[in-house]
Amino acid sequence: MSPRGVAIPDLRERLFAAAERVVARDGAASLTSRAVTAEADCAKGVLHTHFAGLDEFVAELVLDRFARSARQAQALEAKVGHGTVAENLQEVVGALLDSLPPAVVGLAMTRPAAASHTREGFQSGAPAFDAIQQAVTAYLQAEQYAGRIPADSDAATIALALVGTTHHLLMTHSPGQATDTAATTQRLLAVLLGR
Repeated sequence: MSPRGVAIPDLRERLFAAAERVVARDGAASLTSRAVTAEADCAKGVLHTHFAGLDEFVAELVLDRFARSARQAQALEAKVGHGTVAENLQEVVGALLDSLPPAVVGLAMTRPAAASHTREGFQSGAPAFDAIQQAVTAYLQAEQYAGRIPADSDAATIALALVGTTHHLLMTHSPGQATDTAATTQRLLAVLLGR
């Protein structure tokens, strides 16, 4: 929750989803509080009622999407022994790559106040790539115990390589870019899992 608080969780998500649509359709430069509220079909001032400004809003959007991705990674625990290890990991990577439009990440990194607020959130314990990496490591260790990946596999290093590559893909992907991140991830998993 932002320091000023959003009383209705649905409103918070509605504003976040609207911002993602604005960025996808019109580009990062078009992201204004007025564009977000118009897209969300809300009163013009509602964003500033619940967030200190656009920078805090962008930072909170990034923090929210990382938290959602961390929850999806933690859900890997329920998949131990089901599907294939590569398919389960591919699903988490795909969800992370889809969780944040690269233009929104760029805004959060290039707007000093948004970057500062995002950094403060991470320093205060908001989940980020490290939480995702820990969840992937725990999942791989459980799959080792179940005998689905070799006992001598280095689960922590596999998780680091996978999450680090996902971070790279997320930060370098441009809208409309032809790079097939799913194919890249499949090749990486084949190498990491020795398949």
